[in-house]
Amino acid sequence: MDASKKKELQKLACKVRMGVIEGTYNAKSGHPGGSLSISDTLTYLYFNKMNVDPKDPENSDRDRFVLSKGHTAPALYSVLALKGFFPEEEIKSLRHIGALLQGHPCIHIPGVDMSSGSLGQGISAACGMALAGKLDGKSYKVYSILGDGEIEEGQVWEAAMFAAHKGLDNLVAIVDNNGLQIDGPISEVCSPEPITDKFAAFGWHVITMDAHDFDDIDRAFSEADSVSGKPVVIVQKSVKGKGVSFMENQVGWHGTTPNKEQYEQAMSELTAQLKGLED
Repeated sequence: MDASKKKELQKLACKVRMGVIEGTYNAKSGHPGGSLSISDTLTYLYFNKMNVDPKDPENSDRDRFVLSKGHTAPALYSVLALKGFFPEEEIKSLRHIGALLQGHPCIHIPGVDMSSGSLGQGISAACGMALAGKLDGKSYKVYSILGDGEIEEGQVWEAAMFAAHKGLDNLVAIVDNNGLQIDGPISEVCSPEPITDKFAAFGWHVITMDAHDFDDIDRAFSEADSVSGKPVVIVQKSVKGKGVSFMENQVGWHGTTPNKEQYEQAMSELTAQLKGLED
């Protein structure tokens, strides 16, 4: 990846993380940990990969995105605001009664292609969108991010079987493998490992990547573009809470939000990171 483009994406990802902290702090509820772990991937998709236009959000030829692990909506909202789908000020009213941005993605929000949050269902909707694209002769792609805890849901594997059977090579699923879910490490709750082998057995093309390295992210999605005849899954190794020191690899930041002191520390750290990228 070109060095200037990579730095641009790194700066945008830092701003996305600041939006996650801003939103969950003002909401006094939400899920910052898993939102931070997917911030780089969402940044790459919306600012370097997907064909989407905030001036024409309903274009039938646009690429689609489904956040299957819908509780990490703060990251999606932050990206959509930076992309220009709605004012960034909306982030501060996250989860407030009557506000545009609620706790899980809702299809009435500009830029959101599917309401989600009931774990396991988003990937099924993504399969439907991909099949519709095939039937309509469209060239768009459908991207969907799942949690590694979410894939303990049986519906995920029904969708996986369906996607392979239908040869949905216009579908790219991304499994956010940060190793933690709300009740603890995935290895202790109900291990879905080996994730790569399972998807391969279901007939998917499997790619692994470092979720916080834009060169590797670019490599993985470029490989995904070259696949035909079968769906693609990218299993990304990520750090829950990435970018905020006291949140990293801590299971407690799933459903817990920062207090004033923690908010100030997190924003200070992210501001310093952004300044370092701009120097």
